[in-house]
Amino acid sequence: MTMTALIAHPDCARHAMGSHHPECPERLAAIHDHLIAQGLDAYLVPFEAPLVSRSALERVHDPRYLDQLWASAPSTGLVHLDPDTAMNPNTLTAAQRAAGAGVLAVDLVLAQEVGNAFCLVRPPGHHAERATAMGFCFFNNIAVAAAHALEAHGLSRVTIVDWDVHHGNGTESIFRNDPRVQMVSIFQHPFYPYSGTEGQPAHWVNVPLPARSGSQEFRQVVTDLWLPAIYAHQPQMILISAGFDSHLEDDMGSLALREADYAWATHELVRALRAITGGSAPIVSMLEGGYVMSSLARSAGAHIRALIEA
Repeated sequence: MTMTALIAHPDCARHAMGSHHPECPERLAAIHDHLIAQGLDAYLVPFEAPLVSRSALERVHDPRYLDQLWASAPSTGLVHLDPDTAMNPNTLTAAQRAAGAGVLAVDLVLAQEVGNAFCLVRPPGHHAERATAMGFCFFNNIAVAAAHALEAHGLSRVTIVDWDVHHGNGTESIFRNDPRVQMVSIFQHPFYPYSGTEGQPAHWVNVPLPARSGSQEFRQVVTDLWLPAIYAHQPQMILISAGFDSHLEDDMGSLALREADYAWATHELVRALRAITGGSAPIVSMLEGGYVMSSLARSAGAHIRALIEA
């Protein structure tokens, strides 16, 4: 078994965008309760997510955007940045914790204090671009973590894996011109945010899938496209944008993955990274989407169990 960190903070449940918004605080509780019910919590090492530093944010976000975000934060009520993305008085703190979780996870994994880490945080991040909040996202958490691995720890190659139902447009836009970073993903297409099909770097593999694509299509992409590209890139670390809205039961999209697919993909990524590094498998995984509580909890649980078993 691998020592797996679980990084979370109560502040992440204090961000709320309205009583009927799908990106709700209950998402975290559903996963946490499932981990306890399955006995997985006994195998996890808990850490509190710190507040991210301004310097870590500025590696991937325009300083003027950060200033505008702070200026937009309300003292009461909600402020909408777009029709789907709103701030309450606790949003900035929650977002700082979510991004800070990824930074801490990278530090822990690269210091070999743990073998891998899962960040049970929100708001999610992979739609946030360098100077734009969108799609429920304020800071690009996975990008902040990847940039920290590159700049603070001196890594020369990382791979970001994204299996959310939506394309990680923010992650792509931030790292498109950075040869150190590889992105491999699947996403429903055509679908929000209507991106990801044009102008990829040669070492990236972002695969659009039609609605109703399921286990067979996903596993073929991983086996035939992702893994050969990952072996060619030779990453020193893998970071996962773990969105579980690609599950069959999640009505946010129309893909048809099952919890066994996330577990299988996790094992495949661990196996590949171990072969590349000669033994270790430094993986940092961060929660993205997933909006039906039952399938979200089961899927995240299967993924986390696979990290523990790595």
